[in-house]
Amino acid sequence: MPLVAEGLPEIKALAGTDLGSTDWLEITQQRVNAFADATDDRQWIHTDPVRAKDGPFKAAIAHGYLTVSLLIPLFNRLLELRGIDMAVNYGLNRLRFPAPVPVGSRIRLAGRVAEVEEVKGGVQVTLDFTVEVEAGGKPACVAQAVYRYYA
Repeated sequence: MPLVAEGLPEIKALAGTDLGSTDWLEITQQRVNAFADATDDRQWIHTDPVRAKDGPFKAAIAHGYLTVSLLIPLFNRLLELRGIDMAVNYGLNRLRFPAPVPVGSRIRLAGRVAEVEEVKGGVQVTLDFTVEVEAGGKPACVAQAVYRYYA
């Protein structure tokens, strides 16, 4: 069950809050192939599991940007914001992919509200995100995302 914040005052109060982690999500070859089709990035390391077995990761892996694209839906499992009129993805301050996400593995998102600051008509929220791979050592993705919320 996600944490719930109602309106801008409660969002402002979230600064420094650890949001915990989501449930695990399996990364399937079907999801990877759909992302490859949507982005025209059909590199064999992602889309050819047979060839990928002989590659550097010994399996097909998810695109790094597929992992990034899952930040928002996974974030919605951590925090539910109510009483806002509009949310804007303002961008990323940092983004790294320390480890691959093998197809068939499961990932989850851990999040922390690093900072909340007022902007004209709303608030800007900076979030520290870590995408973990089940049974993995290093995180698959470490990102600092910035969103703006208006009421």
